[in-house]
Amino acid sequence: MSWKQSLEQALVGKSLLGRFSRLTAAMVAVSILVLSGAGYLLTRISFEQQMDSELLTIAEQAAQPLSDSAIGLGGLNATVLNASNVLLVLVAADGSQVGVPGEQLFIQVGADELAIAKTQLGYSARNGKASNGQDYRVVSVPIGVDTTRYALVLARQLNPVEAALLRLRTLFITLGCAFVVTAALLGYLAGRSVVRPIRELADAAAHVASTDELLPVGTDADNEVGELARSFDTMMASLATSRDRQKRLIVDAGHELRTPLTSLRTNIELLVADEQSKMLPAGARGEILSDVAAQLGEFTSLVNDLVQLSRDDSTTPVAEPTDLAEVAERAIARAKRRSHSVSFDVDLLPFVVTGDPEALERAVMNLVDNAIKFSPPNGTVHVRLADGVLTVTDEGPGIAEEDLPHVFERFFRSDKARNTPGTGLGLSIVNQTINAHGGTIEATNAPAGGAVFTVHLPSL
Repeated sequence: MSWKQSLEQALVGKSLLGRFSRLTAAMVAVSILVLSGAGYLLTRISFEQQMDSELLTIAEQAAQPLSDSAIGLGGLNATVLNASNVLLVLVAADGSQVGVPGEQLFIQVGADELAIAKTQLGYSARNGKASNGQDYRVVSVPIGVDTTRYALVLARQLNPVEAALLRLRTLFITLGCAFVVTAALLGYLAGRSVVRPIRELADAAAHVASTDELLPVGTDADNEVGELARSFDTMMASLATSRDRQKRLIVDAGHELRTPLTSLRTNIELLVADEQSKMLPAGARGEILSDVAAQLGEFTSLVNDLVQLSRDDSTTPVAEPTDLAEVAERAIARAKRRSHSVSFDVDLLPFVVTGDPEALERAVMNLVDNAIKFSPPNGTVHVRLADGVLTVTDEGPGIAEEDLPHVFERFFRSDKARNTPGTGLGLSIVNQTINAHGGTIEATNAPAGGAVFTVHLPSL
């Protein structure tokens, strides 16, 4: 398992608060590890460079006495060198060594010192061991004695440095652990304040799921969590509105469906009873069958309108450039094929909008069908499109003033429309389609009589 996978496993948990706390602690631990490692390494290098500098200084001071004669090492002895905490030895190019009289310890000479003796160039510095097995810092410089090439090797014990580095490591580890624990605690406290509104949001969602009550969370927090809560509240409000609309649609649809179903059942029961009693007069059976056929047509139209209304209520219109004049022309052409007793006065100027051409055509056709339905025989339906404003005017009795605010409501039927065919959903579908396309529709009465429906749609 790689370190990345191990870290991911350590950070994965069911609790977001625990994950946040562990993540904070892990980040602090990594930071402390990097900084402590870098500080420890730089301190060790600094100690070694300082020791190298001191040994090189001693080598420069000892070079002159030693260059006169290798024998006796210029009067140096073990006591003098021990006072300086230094070991000294001369290494010839052939590997032979000249030690300090009376010195019991000696440095384990390696290839670096032999290279200095042979080349007489530069200096070397490394960590090595003495004959007693302890660690020493070993520095060698070239020196010539009686035309013989030597390397002057000086060494100083590393125990004080290692002790200081050990104390530094202990300090780094202690402070690092303290900082990690503190960071985990602070991360937990900070995470709790962050997670609290999320938990409230989760509790609200769970409450909605368990009780079916669409209650908002409500928050004034000016941050991402507050924005999430406000989005949740908006969703709750939208769901509540949608639920109310669905309930109202179901109630209204049930009420509207009850009438044709009751009439159909009555007529069918009469036909079934007549099969045995033959009580219906001549011609009544045909009238009842015609009535059944008409009621089935009304029932089918109502169901189709309900399906269309629910589909439009749950889908987003297709957005594509559409010439409203062409859409209106197609709708009027379809309406003309179904009505021969009404003439049309049409004046359409091109106007491009963004929307669903099929939905817009259906909306315009509903407006035209509504105008045909209320127009007198041999009347005229006027359709105008100019500057993005579509008007459909009939020559009928118009709309009562008290009915104007309700004409776009579902299943609304004015007193004048009670005996006319229709489901009471056509204008509601028109209003929903126009609103979905970012437009508005208004119903008024013409000064000369008749209803006027005015549609405003935004241009492309």
